Order: sequence, then C-alpha cells, then structure tokens
Amino acid sequence: MVNEPISWRSHPKEALFSDWTAPDGMVLRRLNWPAEAGKEARGALLFAGGRGDFIEKYLEAFAHWRGAGWTVTAFDWRGQGRSRGDIAGGNLESFDPLVDDLAALIGDWRGAAAGPHVAIGHSMGGHLLLRTLVERRAAIDAAILVAPMIGVNSGPIPAWLAPGVADAMCALGFSGLSMWKTPKALTRPGSKRQHLLTASRERYQDELYWWEKEPEFNLGPPSWGWMRAAFRSAARAFTKERLAGVDLPILILGTERDRLVSPAEIRRAAAALPRAELKIYPDAAHEILREADPVRGDALARIDAFLAANAR
Repeated sequence: MVNEPISWRSHPKEALFSDWTAPDGMVLRRLNWPAEAGKEARGALLFAGGRGDFIEKYLEAFAHWRGAGWTVTAFDWRGQGRSRGDIAGGNLESFDPLVDDLAALIGDWRGAAAGPHVAIGHSMGGHLLLRTLVERRAAIDAAILVAPMIGVNSGPIPAWLAPGVADAMCALGFSGLSMWKTPKALTRPGSKRQHLLTASRERYQDELYWWEKEPEFNLGPPSWGWMRAAFRSAARAFTKERLAGVDLPILILGTERDRLVSPAEIRRAAAALPRAELKIYPDAAHEILREADPVRGDALARIDAFLAANAR
C-alpha cells in the first residue's frame, strides 16, 4: 500500500535560511539543510528550481536527499520567491544574469561544502544548470536535469515559428506583457494547470498553500520578453557541438506528455551529451519530483542510484 504524501507547509527546524549576494549586489535567499543526524555523509547537493518555483515547493524532495546523507542547498532565483528585487514577475529579458548567479553560487558553495558536489536542476533550472556547464564548465561531479527546458514546448505554434512570434511581440512593444491570463479558478485543485504539473492533488495544494501565505510567490504567466530570452538562450547554448563538450555524468528525466518543455529537445540533448543517461516517463506531468508516488518514487530511486554510481 502506498503511503499518502506528507504536506510540507512549514519550515523544518533544521533548515537554515540566509542571504547570498550575487556579484552585481543582488541578494538571493538561500537554504542550507544539513544532512540528517546519524547518516553517513554523502556530500553536497545543490538544487535549482524552475520559473515560478520557490524553496518551499521542494522541501519534500530535499528531505529525501538529506535523509540519504546529502547536505542540501537551494535558493530562490532573482525575481522569484523572496529574491525579488525590482524584477516584475521574474520576467528578465535575458537569462545571462541567471547564469552569472548560478556560476558564482556554485563557486561559493563548492568552496564551503565538503564533496562530492552534485547539482539538480528542474525545468528552467535544468536549462540554466546545463548552460552553466556548457559555458562556464562549472566544477561539479555529476548533474541531474529534471524535465529540463532544453526547448520550450510551443504547441500549437510550430517550434520553427515560435521564436519569430516572440521576437515580433517584443518588437511591437509587448515584451513586458504576460503571454496569457490565468484566472484564480483555473489554478484550483483539479484544474488544467494541476494536470499539466502533477497528478498529486495534495502536492499541488501545498503550492497553493504557500501562495496564500506568501502571495508574491505566485509569479503568474511568463512575459513575451521572458519567452524570447528562453528561445535565444537555448539557441545559443544547446547546439550539438557545445553539448558535446560537457564531459561529466548527467542523468536526464523527462516525460512524454510534457506540455511545458519539449520532449524532442530533451532527447536531442541527451544524444549529444557524451555521458548522459535518459529516462522518459510515458505518462507523467511536468513536475516529476512532485508527481504522484509511483512516478516520484521511481524518479528519486533513479537519482539515488545514479549518485551512488557517479558521486563517490
């Protein structure tokens, strides 16, 4: 019998929050959660969430990894969670500052934490982690990309046309405009949004709880400028030639029916990366680490096995 998931609607007492200052002076909120007492130390694990994510959304996954002996570090991207600054809705017009942040954070984190050092990126976080590996040769021992945004799933607009549409909307002066509207009724449990993200009603409700408690955590839809930045970032960084230069073990988890990121682009990247392992789930939603227990449990087990083999 599968146990019901635990709600994560408070900060665990051992979880330590602090401020981290980026090279340009922007202050990001950071979490450091030491490995569970009595567990054999495995090393340091850094987690990078997606657009609209915040530290609290993945506390359940963090608890799993610290229970396995990892000291877990996570953070809110600039413009998200409590790393807000003056960036409206997290809608940067270039991903370059995010890559700068991640590269600098990895450097500080690696210098302060005993290894091995591993990083996990979800969705936009997977995109930015991979870009940091491509462009900065970030010094980590292994990486996991979970539903990574190698490419945006632009359907029903064809993939070849979508970047031009984003360029045109920005040229018309709509770069700061949200791409769509999401009335509150369309975010409720059982909504289309839930089914795009997870089959777990309770885990979905955990996010809504934090939205009620911290309204600024809800970024809403992306802007046209953010979407243009996503297309440009991927086109520059994820060529076959550049991916071929990333020489470290990488586990990629994706899902066939992902409506937010492109399964085809995930497969393409996995084929180009020299040391990548790929698992595509046939019937999971986008948030694999927050899915219903059968998918989530399998994903965590695969991550555990991958780290046991590649981060010793």
